[in-house]
Amino acid sequence: MTEPEIHGNRIENESNERFRKWLNGEKDPFLGVVEMQPQEPPVDPELEFASLQEEAEAQALRQQTLQRAASRYGTGYKLMSVAVTALLMTVLLYALSFMPSFGDADAPGNNEVTERYIEKGLEETGAVNIVAGMILDYRAFDTFGESCVLFIASSAVLLLLRRDGKGKGEPERIPPDTFEPAPDQILGKLAKALVPPIMLFGIYVVLNGHLSPGGGFSGGAIIGSGLILYHAAFGERTRRFLNPKTIRVMTVGALMFYCLAKSYSFYTGANHLHSIITPGTPGALVSAGLIFYLNICVGIVVACTMYSFYALFKEGRI
Repeated sequence: MTEPEIHGNRIENESNERFRKWLNGEKDPFLGVVEMQPQEPPVDPELEFASLQEEAEAQALRQQTLQRAASRYGTGYKLMSVAVTALLMTVLLYALSFMPSFGDADAPGNNEVTERYIEKGLEETGAVNIVAGMILDYRAFDTFGESCVLFIASSAVLLLLRRDGKGKGEPERIPPDTFEPAPDQILGKLAKALVPPIMLFGIYVVLNGHLSPGGGFSGGAIIGSGLILYHAAFGERTRRFLNPKTIRVMTVGALMFYCLAKSYSFYTGANHLHSIITPGTPGALVSAGLIFYLNICVGIVVACTMYSFYALFKEGRI
């Protein structure tokens, strides 16, 4: 018998022997070769139920604690709101007690204030338009509040109408043709002819608000109507030069400049300090102190707010 046959018979005998031992249960061929997962000891159903019951009671206790804390916070919040409102009402009523009665002929608002606007308005503000001098110099704080109201209104509408992406916190991109049909050729031709003069006229009204009837509010409304007409005619093409980020930057920048400029003017005027802002030459384009620049800021805020409202209500987003 040759050596390969002897070797083959030995391997066969060894295999048969291993198979016999495994079959008789004498040896496990997988022991030490395949990792076996240890079997978990059986769990007593009563102990498991008790553990689950304890966990449920702890969760209920935590929930009750949170509810009591929320209730106390809600009660404190309501009491604080009532206290702040009562304090504000008291301060306002106390200040109201020093004001003259309604319709009093000797009240400063019926004689001194009006005379001051008419007689000293051109000298003190440099604005030929008395109304512009009044709302952007004497009462510039009120106008700033009105501009902030427009910005807050547009921001609130944006928060209410925006469409969020799927858990990403970003606005969902909606196809342009979802809300609007294909651009109309007749409207497009008319818009190309009308939008440029509308925009130029709006800019003229804004820049000449201190010289003639007009100003930031009326000029901004004209510019906003031009932007709306352009958007109605060309749709998504408006985003090439007026996207949401551009609107936010322009609006916030205009309000910040308005706030800082008039803060300086109020501070120097209230403390009788020398101001580098002068009325300039009445009748000149760049004159009337800050009124020329504040008209531009108000025009930007009004135009952006009008366009934002249109785009938001038309598409549900900007």
